Amino acid sequence: MRVRTMVAMMVVGGCFLGAGAVGASAQTMSMDMPAKDAAGLMSPAAALDAMLSLYEGEAMGVVKEMPADKYDFAPSAAIFAAGQTPKFGTVRTFAQEVTHVAEANYYFYSTLSGLKPDVDMKKIGAITKKDDAVAVLASSFAFAHKAIATITPANAFETIKGVDGMHTRATLAAFGVAHGYDHYGQMVEYLRMNGLVPPGSK
Repeated sequence: MRVRTMVAMMVVGGCFLGAGAVGASAQTMSMDMPAKDAAGLMSPAAALDAMLSLYEGEAMGVVKEMPADKYDFAPSAAIFAAGQTPKFGTVRTFAQEVTHVAEANYYFYSTLSGLKPDVDMKKIGAITKKDDAVAVLASSFAFAHKAIATITPANAFETIKGVDGMHTRATLAAFGVAHGYDHYGQMVEYLRMNGLVPPGSK
């Protein structure tokens, strides 16, 4: 996965226009807006944390909605129209979608903050049970909030090194949400394939 120009645009639009712009989506959840200072400005940490909270609410709703006996579900070629030739041998199960997001949260937010993950990263990918997957995802969000709290106006756009190049703290914090929504969309489809209505659509 690459952090590109669209992420920088998202940071500018999302952070400094405020979370209200993000919250205008069709499946918006109600949330308290972060406080502004006397000049009407919101801190980078507050704006980015609001974005994360919005995504967290939607993601946790979906992972809790999927029944435990469907955590091994993965789409197969038989679901799609005849004549298509996609390869489904490596498609993630629902549990793998959840644990992948948890792993990514720990990666993005530890990179931007320097905080050490509070879990054994090597064990996350082996999780298959619903309760364990929900718990590790929730823990990854708690860690992400702590990491975002380390972002200040002075360091938000300092250049830092990530595994795929140079970024800023604000860029990685915003991309963590963008990446999460990508997988949220996939998990929503997994629910639909099993006849379940995602909480955000109810």
